[in-house]
Amino acid sequence: MTTPLRRYGFGARWYDVLSGERWVYRAGREAGIRLLDPRPGDTVVDLGCGTGLNFAGLVAAVGPTGRVIGVDRSPDMLAVARRRIAASGWSETVTLVSADAGTLDPSVLLDANGGRGVDAVFSTYALSVIPARDEAWRRVCAAVRPGGRAGIVDMQRPRGRWRVLEPLALLACATGGADIDAHPWRLLERDAADPRRIARAERKGGHLVAVAAELSPAVTR
Repeated sequence: MTTPLRRYGFGARWYDVLSGERWVYRAGREAGIRLLDPRPGDTVVDLGCGTGLNFAGLVAAVGPTGRVIGVDRSPDMLAVARRRIAASGWSETVTLVSADAGTLDPSVLLDANGGRGVDAVFSTYALSVIPARDEAWRRVCAAVRPGGRAGIVDMQRPRGRWRVLEPLALLACATGGADIDAHPWRLLERDAADPRRIARAERKGGHLVAVAAELSPAVTR
């Protein structure tokens, strides 16, 4: 059986073109960044950053005094992300960390941020791929400062007229090794500081779900 890591390795060069990003999945990223609302000067961890499709939105939000730390375990995806950073002139703002999210040492993220807790963690279409998603979530949240925020964007089965997307979604999941029924945003709903203040948006007939909230002090640094 081909593992998700090998799948993404084989397809990294063509991922941005073949993943349905432009027509479908970009809408979830954009909604998630709006809900997360990073501020100028913030440090945001992009967990499972892949080829860096979140970087433009995050860099624009945190500005020249902020930082984006992209974490991924696929060398091929990170190679594409590295080229994106160089081409866009983001080398002073974006740092890449090669690590498996399920065994991530939070101190690596703290070191990348000058020893300080990060302001936010953001993950798009990644936690549904990670088998040990609860452990990965616990580890990345441990690097967030008290009062910090988190955002998760992922997929579920579309409803109504948008059900025409389901074959595409299931193909994308099969190709990438994702579980469309994982609903990883429930991790954030569980660990939010105040469940009444969770921000949520859905796109494409509920196929894309974006959730953001302040994290509970119990799960942060």
